[in-house]
Amino acid sequence: MNYTVAKKITGMLLAGSLLLGGCQFSPTPLAHETVTAADPTDFPSLPPGEKLKSSFSDVRLPGMVGIAQNAALQLFINEETAEIAVIHTQSGQIWRSNPADREQDGVAAGINKDLLSSQTKLSFFNSLGQSSTVNSFTDSVAHKQISYEVLPSGVRVHYQFGSTERSIEDLPMKISKERFEQKLLAQLDKAGQRALKVGYAEDKDEGAYVRIDKAMQGLQLSRALKAFDTAGYTSEDLAQDHAEFGIEEERSGPRLFMLTMEYELDGEDLLVRVPSSGIHFPEEYPINSISVMDYFGAGGSEEEGSILVPDGSGALIHFNNGKLQYPAYQQDIYGPDMTMKLREASSNEARARLPVFGLIRKEGAFLGIIEEGDAVAVVNADISGKLNSYNNVYPSFYVVNKSDVTLQASDMVRTLPKFQKKPTASDFVVRYAFVGADKASYSGLASLYRDYLMQNGGLPELNASKEQSNVPFYLQLFGGMTTRQHMLGIPYDSTEALTTFDEAKNILSALTEKKVSNIQVRYAGWLNGGLHHRLPDSIQVDGAVGGKKGLREFSAYTQEAGIGFYPDIALLNVQSKKGFKPSKEASRTLTQEPAVLYPMNQAIQRRDRDRSPSYVLSPNMLEDVTADMLDELRSLQKDGLSLSLNDLAAQLNSDMNPKKLVDRTQALGSVKKVLEQIGQQAGSLVAEGGNAYALPYVTGLTDAPMTSSRFKLEDEEIPFYQLVVHGSIGYTGTPYNLSTYTNARQYVLKLIEYGASPYFAWFNAPNHVVKETDYDDLYAANYEQWIDLAAEIYNEVNQVNQPFAGRSMMSHESLEEGVFRTTYEGGGFVIVNYNDFPVEVDNDTVEAQSYVTGGEQL
Repeated sequence: MNYTVAKKITGMLLAGSLLLGGCQFSPTPLAHETVTAADPTDFPSLPPGEKLKSSFSDVRLPGMVGIAQNAALQLFINEETAEIAVIHTQSGQIWRSNPADREQDGVAAGINKDLLSSQTKLSFFNSLGQSSTVNSFTDSVAHKQISYEVLPSGVRVHYQFGSTERSIEDLPMKISKERFEQKLLAQLDKAGQRALKVGYAEDKDEGAYVRIDKAMQGLQLSRALKAFDTAGYTSEDLAQDHAEFGIEEERSGPRLFMLTMEYELDGEDLLVRVPSSGIHFPEEYPINSISVMDYFGAGGSEEEGSILVPDGSGALIHFNNGKLQYPAYQQDIYGPDMTMKLREASSNEARARLPVFGLIRKEGAFLGIIEEGDAVAVVNADISGKLNSYNNVYPSFYVVNKSDVTLQASDMVRTLPKFQKKPTASDFVVRYAFVGADKASYSGLASLYRDYLMQNGGLPELNASKEQSNVPFYLQLFGGMTTRQHMLGIPYDSTEALTTFDEAKNILSALTEKKVSNIQVRYAGWLNGGLHHRLPDSIQVDGAVGGKKGLREFSAYTQEAGIGFYPDIALLNVQSKKGFKPSKEASRTLTQEPAVLYPMNQAIQRRDRDRSPSYVLSPNMLEDVTADMLDELRSLQKDGLSLSLNDLAAQLNSDMNPKKLVDRTQALGSVKKVLEQIGQQAGSLVAEGGNAYALPYVTGLTDAPMTSSRFKLEDEEIPFYQLVVHGSIGYTGTPYNLSTYTNARQYVLKLIEYGASPYFAWFNAPNHVVKETDYDDLYAANYEQWIDLAAEIYNEVNQVNQPFAGRSMMSHESLEEGVFRTTYEGGGFVIVNYNDFPVEVDNDTVEAQSYVTGGEQL
């Protein structure tokens, strides 16, 4: 049975030309190995499985059988409910997939009560694009539609959701008054007539009876189905009634789903896998998302603890914080896919750059690390008192995305859903790592994650030589900008210099004279037409900033002066159409339009569609463009390649072109390959953003997360990101002069607390030259007004942070309101006081808006 977005469209729409972006719209079926036909005879049956044999037990887990154990963990499962539990041997903590006392929950009711007993839930679409949800308890376990297989160190669980039983969708949404009375009522006794009259209401204006879905539940639905059968109502009658009122059929087969989950012990960790080969769904009902262990380790309403979420630098949500009026936490890992989501309004939301989450109690904690499927993962968290009495955090994964298509024919307008052609081509794997009371803190979990990354090549090796270096001073210089000029009334683009290479030398010389050292320069707007440059598969150094000769002389100057020089290049966002064919080289959205990004208008805080957009480069093009770019750069930087990446470590985008579809997990593979290719050829690499997959390849990060989004549900902002990367990679946040900081003192304290470096973004030209241009967000970037403050900030921050360079950040803690202590490997620490009054800490006085250092120093 072929899947179509709409099986029946009224005569007028069928006769008209259905156009989308100038192309004929033709719904296409989903095709993937995990997708099956909707015919029940074709749908895979539930594997027979096998009886689990208990090799050990624990009196604290009645009804559960022990199925795997090692020196660190024991894994149990309940064959009746499919719930699992893990005992952490060192701490004695029990971590359950479902709360033990859920039956006594006085808040949850109905489906929310059932969800507490589920291990996974699936959200899916019907042909109209409407979303529904099934869960493993209500729709699988309760019907005994589960089976098990023994794995060498765990168990595999198969779930079947739903059944071939008939449902409300077998009944017409509308039926004419004449047919309702003659075809149905006239054929039934009083009981049958009563069943239909309860489930349908007459619409006199339309001359029809309309189905009342709220009334069609449970016993009443069964009675209505029986009445229709008695009256001789067939599937052909259903199609006729829907066609008469222009209603698209919601289904053509049963809503059956299958999913496999695997639980295995891997050393000191629990691995939970949802293999893509075990996901099956009808073509009519594509799965949108799959959640994994929604209530694993959930904290009750009387417990103390916190939820760790990867929002920006990191944040904590305290158990039972009472913030019932605020929405649940939900964030896409690595930020939005620009082919799927374009935020129209400005937002201060920080990106979730690390694929982790966690739950912390005094007695123990766990860290969830999303190992596979991180590119399509979402971290979800909420507190007790809303839907139930528990505080929980869990990941979910996108399988099939949806967009809406607006169709026009004559005077009719219609909106239809457009689905991703192929489901996500990835397993979904989450590693749960456990710690006892000694490491049950966000610092302890960060240390665990840092060790994990080091062992798996996810971070550069610690470099002892860094301990002797001054901290970096990051500086972005803006070279040239493209402006619209006119000659004899004919418009043309011209590159206007903001900072030439010679002017850049003068700025750096002035900084050096002010005792600023270890300068790392990102030089943007030097190639192919300025800041909004053309695709870098070929490179021409802009003459306005000094041309090829100027670049080489500037490179020689920085090398002699010991200054890091990083020519800045954007790969994923193509900001000029010259030499670029959006129809062939840009990623496509689900509606098959080239994916574009419009700049933000700072005055109205919305995207400005009157300004030139940039295009999202298809990941299919990325490897070839990168190879060409590196060839070009080698001819320019003969003394060694260094590079600054504007977007490759900050964005991750798919391509929904059905002829060459690349989902986000596949795009991640391409980006990693390109980063490795660049890293092998570049002696040093500075990148913007710092998504986890880029960390092994970079030597420095700008615009790294230094805050959380400060969502209302959150209680504490923490430097989890810094605890993970400090000592391996130098980092800084946004440039001070383009940030929201209004107090330089607060900026200095933040850099010291978070072990970060100062960062400024400048140009040589007067500020007014960017007014009323596409670059008016650089309104405060003339260097002269900032250089003295920058030198002052650097020298103070360097004096404090330099002894800790190249060392791991071991812990961070809040001592009292506005007072924080950061401790480094070896015992050195700094205490920062943001308050307007002095505080006493460990017999030391920390002055207002100041700091003290202590412990072992180099």
